[in-house]
Amino acid sequence: MKRLFLLIWLPLMGVLSGCGYNEIQRLDEQVKAAWSQTLNQYERRADLVPQLVSAVDAYMVNERAILTEVTQARAQVGQIRISVDDLDNPELMARFERAQGQLGSALSRLLAVSENYPQLKADGLFRDLMTQLEGTENRIATERGRYVKAVQEYNVYIRQFPALITAKIFGYGVKANYGVEREAELMQRPEVNFTRPAASGG
Repeated sequence: MKRLFLLIWLPLMGVLSGCGYNEIQRLDEQVKAAWSQTLNQYERRADLVPQLVSAVDAYMVNERAILTEVTQARAQVGQIRISVDDLDNPELMARFERAQGQLGSALSRLLAVSENYPQLKADGLFRDLMTQLEGTENRIATERGRYVKAVQEYNVYIRQFPALITAKIFGYGVKANYGVEREAELMQRPEVNFTRPAASGG
């Protein structure tokens, strides 16, 4: 029985390998790994938001609307549970993208308004959080770029012969490259600028 199994299985493994099955597996895992790293950075940004709001709260007494907007955007992000297994769920992915885009926009407005508060900009905690946020935005852009590249590599491969036959047999389809059409918006980094205004002459 064991010998019969080997006689059937070993040639089958050779056929699958020759038809690109193993490479499809590798590329699929590469896409998932890239998306997982992207999610990690989005989560890191979301985790910074409560600390940021707390740090600016005492200074921005006249900016409650913006603080509320940031807090609500953060809450929206937190309500969407998503993982690498959801890449084939376009509705959930679209909701995720919208929520992340809203949070990014709200943070950009908050940072823009912070320019009007010199004491806030001089606060050590605020400056540290801004450094962390800027670093996280850079990492989000980097990881999204890697994800986009991984999806493109996967999609190109499974459209080629003979891999396209193997992909169809085993149910591997083209993956949507989420956010490509809105990549500029999604990857936009909040501008962090601590330059002091030039002193007026006199």
